[in-house]
Amino acid sequence: MPAGIRIPRIAVLTGMMALSATSVGLAAPTYSNAEPLAIAVESPQSGDQASNGQDQLRGAQLAARQANAHGGVLGRQVRIYRADDKGDKASAAAVARRVIAREIGFVIGPFNSSVGIVNLPLYRRSGVLPVWNTSRDDTQGTGATVQPMNTQIAPIEARYISKIGPRRVTMLVDDTANGAFTSGMANRLTRRLRASGVTVTRISIEEALDPDGAPAVPAGYYAQKVAEALATSPDLLYVSTYFPEGVRIAKALTAAGDSPRCLMGLANVDNGFLAATNLRQAQRCVFAGVVAAGQMPSARGYVQQYRRAFSRRPGVWGSFYYDSAKILFAAIERAKSDRFGAVAKALRATRGFSGATGVISIDPKSGYRTNVPVSILAVNAREKFVIAK
Repeated sequence: MPAGIRIPRIAVLTGMMALSATSVGLAAPTYSNAEPLAIAVESPQSGDQASNGQDQLRGAQLAARQANAHGGVLGRQVRIYRADDKGDKASAAAVARRVIAREIGFVIGPFNSSVGIVNLPLYRRSGVLPVWNTSRDDTQGTGATVQPMNTQIAPIEARYISKIGPRRVTMLVDDTANGAFTSGMANRLTRRLRASGVTVTRISIEEALDPDGAPAVPAGYYAQKVAEALATSPDLLYVSTYFPEGVRIAKALTAAGDSPRCLMGLANVDNGFLAATNLRQAQRCVFAGVVAAGQMPSARGYVQQYRRAFSRRPGVWGSFYYDSAKILFAAIERAKSDRFGAVAKALRATRGFSGATGVISIDPKSGYRTNVPVSILAVNAREKFVIAK
């Protein structure tokens, strides 16, 4: 959408003025000078990744509450529209079309790359400006992200593996339709490892649960896949999955013994992983990822405010949605406009923003965050993700 073309905004839905920033109803729009600023928040708010999606939704809601408590954005109250894609590629287009039909000008999300490959182009073509939280590089485009991208994550994994010095690496990879990020990460790492003379064996796996949370594979499936991987005699097992699959692999791998070493990819780093494993299972592998907000010194205030607002501990990814909302609100204020082009330009001019996930600067060419907080993590005795020593 060219700069200077104004995007029609959704205004007050019937009864919407009485709702808080944590809940939105749907009805025919009306317009007034004081209409709310509607922001869609897209994430897997139900289904097998709901612990992620709900944490992300709450992060954005907290940012909206804070903005509203200080007069809103451009003097307008922020209203959150919940866009639940279940982390399912099949739901992506329909979710985007609902947001577009309501004339909402901004979306925070989606999170899953398989979803973003489908619906981020729809948003951009329709004049909905995204602060995306996908990680595959082919989801880039107009807008910006505070999320680590796979070209930024892969070198960190490769450096860790290089220090170990394995000759044979076997990968368990979610190559399903919803595994765009997981398969992309495995592809990038495979190229790097083979270029350095490492033998790589890849084993594709299915998702553990369907989008509604029901079992999608028979009992014993992951134990069989782990046995197949171990039969290749690897020096290192690399697991590129989302956490529901990672849980089952960690359990099967722990039951099989203490070797070989294991590295799990970023999409396994979630409080849902910790909740579904015991300490020995959680500690069986190390992880490439981001620590939960409670482990980030920069997130101390965010954690306190989150716990007061929602009476629970924040997870890993809600802080990224919180920061996404914060830099979007700041960009709208700097642009003094809610126009697509003006806000897009202001977003990419973000420099030195103090966020819950650390200081944020955006590359004006790519829209990528220039300093991503990705490390090799371990699980400590208190069952929390911490930076590995």
